[in-house]
Amino acid sequence: MTHHTHSMLYGIPNCTTVKKARAWLAEHSIDAAFHDFKKQGVDPAWLKDVIKQTGWQALLNTRGTTWRKLSDAEQAAAGNEAGAISLMLAQSSVIRRPVLEHEGRYYLGFAEDQYQALFGA
Repeated sequence: MTHHTHSMLYGIPNCTTVKKARAWLAEHSIDAAFHDFKKQGVDPAWLKDVIKQTGWQALLNTRGTTWRKLSDAEQAAAGNEAGAISLMLAQSSVIRRPVLEHEGRYYLGFAEDQYQALFGA
């Protein structure tokens, strides 16, 4: 049975890293649908799937401005998986981006060599 390889890129359109990833995919004629967290939201089941593969610590972007604006209490509340999940659902900009879904696996961030290896481009 042949599976149609379908890739999805998740993120926020005005994010620099997301722009880089989208430009790279377009440049290599890779058809990846884009999921905009701001417009389409974050699906809790999807989030749990990603976390199963990447771990919640990797998915939580603690270097961004959204994180730095949180109070100490809010940051502390995101110190475990359940807390991190509720924060990501409430504020999608704390999700490390982009998240690339490719052949049922998730990849965080954008690195040209990683994408080259994945797509054989």
